[in-house]
Amino acid sequence: MKISRRSTKAILFLQQIFILSAFGLLTIQNGNLDFMAIAMGVALCVFNLLQYNILKAAFRHMDRFVLLAAQFLWSVGIIVIYRINPEYAFKQGIILFGSTIVSVIVMLVIRKSHDFGKWNWLFMLLAIALLGSTLILSKTIGGAKNWIDLKIFSFQPSEFAKILFIMGSAYFLSTREKLFSFFPYILFTGICVILLVAAKELGTGLLLCGTFLILFFAATGRIFLTLIGVGVFGVGAYASYHIFSHVRTRVEVWLDPWSSYNDQGYQIVQGLMALASGGLFGVGLGNGMPNVIPASHTDYIFSVIGEEFGILFAAVVIVFYLVFIVRGMLIALNAENIYDALLVFGCTCMLSLQGFIIIGGVIKLIPLTGITLPFISYGGSSLLSSMIQLGIIEGVAIKNGKKEEKELRMMGADVL
Repeated sequence: MKISRRSTKAILFLQQIFILSAFGLLTIQNGNLDFMAIAMGVALCVFNLLQYNILKAAFRHMDRFVLLAAQFLWSVGIIVIYRINPEYAFKQGIILFGSTIVSVIVMLVIRKSHDFGKWNWLFMLLAIALLGSTLILSKTIGGAKNWIDLKIFSFQPSEFAKILFIMGSAYFLSTREKLFSFFPYILFTGICVILLVAAKELGTGLLLCGTFLILFFAATGRIFLTLIGVGVFGVGAYASYHIFSHVRTRVEVWLDPWSSYNDQGYQIVQGLMALASGGLFGVGLGNGMPNVIPASHTDYIFSVIGEEFGILFAAVVIVFYLVFIVRGMLIALNAENIYDALLVFGCTCMLSLQGFIIIGGVIKLIPLTGITLPFISYGGSSLLSSMIQLGIIEGVAIKNGKKEEKELRMMGADVL
């Protein structure tokens, strides 16, 4: 415990130094003093410190490494977003504050809950309704119908459908044993994926398929059925390539973006050139050219990080996503019931897989999918969804800590 506390204090201290240094550079970029930049940096430092200490005091068994990893990621995001567009960074900061409140509410609910019982059927219907609403009410952005504009604000329904999908998955996989009893869940997953493909949300569809396969195998251990699922996914992907023109376009641009540099391939090429120009150590914060990369503050923010901070720092960002995997697995293994274990495992898979899918698309490892980088990319729906998943993970971690503390007291051991 002492080593853990010493480590978290060191990480928190280094985080503060990083934030102040980054915003210090942004204060003097272009030869003009930008006092709003240093004010933003100080505000972010104070927010992270207060959040960490308040949550640590309120929830003694909270997983501090998970929170610190999230803090680092959203701090990098706000820094890069401010560098691209200060107005967006201010908005992201406000959304972060509101999302923290929601995350705490989720933590309180999860630590008192069991498996929500029949409410999960409502969650599943609501997920389908959210995804279906995009086909009717949403506006097309970047070729995909995934945003609903309510005049006062706009939001992306699929970001919240993902969470409902995890909750429904955890319930079914923890309460069903016979193969036939999984049929409603498999049907639910299929409908969700079809709706996402119809809305041209290929990235979220891939994310749901990947999470489904990983969760199903983890819960059942059925290798043969999981392989059948992988096969069905492969057949579906092949069919989508031939049926939907936008899928073919994505694949063709992925294979050879330079042949369509002035059209669909422009974004991929600019992203790759940004990463290449950054090298190992980057060109320096404020010295890159993020304005030439379309969607540099959302889909392609990883390219901006690679260009200005360097490939080594970009690798550090990936390491922090790996922290979610490791800590999430540990929390799941210590969960007091299967539902909680699968709930945490699902959130861990969703966040990590989402990060690796978009990073893979940016570096041309897989076709570009157009999803956000969790905690880092600009966007209220994305950040709120990530914070809700963080709240779920921490809520189960708190339950685990209370269970362990109770067991120690029953054994007559001292509890720190």
